[in-house]
This record gives sequence, structure tokens and C-alpha cells, in this order.
Amino acid sequence: MKIGISLPLTGDFAEPGKGIQEGYKIWAEHVNAKGGLLGRKVELIFRDDASDPNRVTSDYESLITQDKVNLVFGPFSSRLVIPAGKVAESYGMLFVEPAGAAKEVFQQGFKKLFYAAPAIADDHYNYLADYLIKLPPDQRPKTAAYASLDDPFAQGTAYGLRDKLAAAGIKTVADEVYPPETTDFSPIAAKIAQAKPDIVVGGTQFEDSVGLVRALQELKVQPKLAAFSTGPTLPEFPAAVKDAAESVISPVGWSAGSGFTGNDALVKTYKDMFGGEANEDAANGYTVGQVVEAAVNAVKCVEPSKECQDKLAAHLRQATFDTVVGPLSFDDQGRPEQAHMIQQYVNGKVEIVLPEGSKAQTAKLVFPKKEW
Repeated sequence: MKIGISLPLTGDFAEPGKGIQEGYKIWAEHVNAKGGLLGRKVELIFRDDASDPNRVTSDYESLITQDKVNLVFGPFSSRLVIPAGKVAESYGMLFVEPAGAAKEVFQQGFKKLFYAAPAIADDHYNYLADYLIKLPPDQRPKTAAYASLDDPFAQGTAYGLRDKLAAAGIKTVADEVYPPETTDFSPIAAKIAQAKPDIVVGGTQFEDSVGLVRALQELKVQPKLAAFSTGPTLPEFPAAVKDAAESVISPVGWSAGSGFTGNDALVKTYKDMFGGEANEDAANGYTVGQVVEAAVNAVKCVEPSKECQDKLAAHLRQATFDTVVGPLSFDDQGRPEQAHMIQQYVNGKVEIVLPEGSKAQTAKLVFPKKEW
């Protein structure tokens, strides 16, 4: 039983792309240990799209028409999910994806696309927005600076928070967008330094989150809060920014200690297979497998026929799934209906700081942050 997948294993999104691949591999290992899907062993067929939207299109065309896969799983990044989703849709294939959270993904009219994570990009920072807005007036930040990669997901995370804070009266004093090939972040950091914001928010992946933090640190920018998407959730982040990781905040859809369905097995198998600690990208890939596995077992088919793929999509639209990121359900556009947690580096350790009072919370949010 073949599942076709194109991932950015090289290029701009190689780091998270490999994490997604690891999650897919762990899921396949687990499902095959249980006898496969409907008694058939799962074989994953991977293509490297090199982070190229044109290449991801040809990859899925090939997987569907030449490899004759039974199912397809999605790639990493909204920039790749949209063109890939168009191919899957044109062939009537279910398209559950792990990392296409930008609002544009859900404006394409897709009928069989589902995003298997707790929240879309615009809602990633909802718990942080609520926290800041509810602070007493004398503690609440008054100004904010934003810097974002020119990418639908990255901008969605930063601007989802920006719009909520701006509506609450927190003034935007800097708003910079930079291309994916940017390596020198000192001009952006200089503009942020000049604006002297209370908080700094980055719509980032990995390399640019590291570049921004280093540049801000060099210019001795000392905001009360610093938040960056994606980068700080990766285990490589603290070593890459050295002592600057302390107090940095990021939205995160998964926690190693959450105790959600399959989580302990994911953490253990990740260590056994890859020799390190599991991360959010791997969890997101694993979640795609959990959702599709549950749908296949519910409707009792796993064929590429329109009838079977329609049944699978219909089940996803009405069911709730127990996954490593918690219970998941989807609206009529394939958007998840849950929310992201907020993590922070506290005394050198990643802690879940929001939502307050939740099962997942492991520490209180540090605000204002420690100086870099």
C-alpha cells in the first residue's frame, strides 16, 4: 500500500522538511508493526522537491500518475502545500498536510485538503495575544515591531498577532518583510533598534530566526518580549543563538510531555530511530499519519478511486481525532478548530507557559524577558 510524499529535503525548508519526514517514517513503523493499513504493509515513497513550488507540482503528478500511489501526504510550508494541493485536488485525492497553515491555503476552494495541526497560522499566537491584552495598563506593552519572511505561513503567524495587538491599542512601530534568501539581518535589526519597541515579533523559519536574534543582540535591542515562529521550536536553536535563547517565545503545536494519544510512543521511537529528541515537525508528520489511519480504518478503504477518496474526506469533515497534538477536528475548509500552545526558554529549558492552568503548562511566562 503506497503513500506518495514530496518534501523539501534540500533548499530553504530542508531542516523542517527532514523533521516531517522523520515523523512520517515513525508512523509507518508503528502502523506496520500493527499489521499495516487494512492488513496491507505501508510503503512510503519520498521525493525531494528542493523547496521549489514547481518541482513539488511535478512530484505529485508523478506519484499519482506513474507510481499509482494509494494515498498522498502533504509537504512542508504553505508555499509548497498550495501547488501540491492543486495537483491532489485535480486527481480527487485526499490531501492531509502537516505544515500549510497560511490563510491562503484555505482560500483555494480545496474540498479534500485538511491541515493536521492545532491551528492555522493567523491563530498561532492567540494565547499570547490574550495574555498581553489582559495585562494591567501599567504593565501592558505599548509598542511592537514585526519582521517577517516573505512567506504566507511566516507572515500569517506574525500578522495574526500584530492585528490582534493593534486592535487592542498596541502600536506597530516597525514592520519589515524580507525575501527568503536574506542572510544579513543587520539593516532590519537597525530599524527595529531605532523604533525602540516594547516587544519584537518575528514571522520566521529557522535560519532567519537565528539571524534576527543575533542581529538584535549585537545592537543591544532589549525588548520586554521576543517571539519568533518555528525556529525556537527546533532543538538546534539554543546552540545556534548561544546565550540569546533565554526568554524567547514561540507558538508550538506539540509538547513532548503532553501525554496525548501516541505521544510517548512517538518520543521513544524517535530516540530509537534517530538518536535524539523528538520535535514538533516530526510530531506534525506523525499526526498526518494518525488522522489518515483513523479515517481508513473507519471507512474500510484505501484505494485511489474517487469513491474511496470521497469517503475518506467525508469522514475527516465530521470526526474528531485523537492525536499526539491533542484532539483534532476540522471545519468545512479543512482548517483545524483548536489552538497552539506557547513555549518559552526558561532557565535554559523549553517550558509550556500558555495557556495558563492547562494540563500542558509547565512554567509561568517570564515577562518582561531577561536581557540578551
